[in-house]
This record gives sequence, C-alpha cells and structure tokens, in this order.
Amino acid sequence: MPWCEPCDKWRSPDALMPDGTCPRCRSQVDQGQLAVEAQERAAAKQEAAKIPWHFWVMVAAAAIYLVWRVIQGIGTLF
Repeated sequence: MPWCEPCDKWRSPDALMPDGTCPRCRSQVDQGQLAVEAQERAAAKQEAAKIPWHFWVMVAAAAIYLVWRVIQGIGTLF
C-alpha cells in the first residue's frame, strides 16, 4: 500500500489520481511501491486463472469412461 506522508494515511492504488498523486493533498506517492503492487496483483490474477490439475484428471477419466461405454454399445449391436 502506498503511504502518503503529508496525509499520514495509507492510500489504495485504485484511489490515487491517474498521475500517481494523492487525491486529498495532491502530493506525489512513491511510484516504486505502486509498480511492485501492480506486479503482485497481476501475478495473483494469473495464479487465480490457472486450472487445477485434478480437473484435467476428471476430464480424462470421463473421456475414458465414455469411450468404453461407446465400445460396449457397439458390442451389443453385433
């Protein structure tokens, strides 16, 4: 969280002005901290978007089951 020295408050990156200044006192907030936080948020979003491995295990098991049932169905026709 960026810290505004004159206001003596924590500021959310979303609450800052587009140029990186505090909306209350218009002083510049440390841009290095904002860049680190933006990278952390991007990494968290990417981590949240990953599909878990056990989902793919279930997809494979369902595919194998359905293929086997099709083979059984064809076998009963002949």
